[in-house]
Amino acid sequence: MGFHTTGMEALANVTGGAQLSVPELRRAARHPVDFPVIAEHRDHGDIPMHVANISAQGFMIDNAGDLARGDRVLLRLPLIGRIEAYCIWIRETRAGFQFERLIRLDDFMKMIDDIQPNPKLRRSR
Repeated sequence: MGFHTTGMEALANVTGGAQLSVPELRRAARHPVDFPVIAEHRDHGDIPMHVANISAQGFMIDNAGDLARGDRVLLRLPLIGRIEAYCIWIRETRAGFQFERLIRLDDFMKMIDDIQPNPKLRRSR
């Protein structure tokens, strides 16, 4: 067959309804959280991170400190366990990370319920 879709294209295909742009899909997939975590960094050792939003593909922190684009970290997420991520962008004190492996959607949604217990702050599903 040779047909290949990206994760965002696949999401667009299954969501139905209004056709959203990739930036709109990315925004819709992010969940605001207030989640402190200790990450393991090869050069810096254990570093505190504050996750401000998270999706099944990655997360954003708002305390980037000495991190650089390309840095890899290992962190533990509730229900997901240990997962590696790498920094794909940095802007001032914020940094965006992409997970090294896929997170199943049902596991991700359970994790969101665990780390964002206030339903008013969760994105609609």
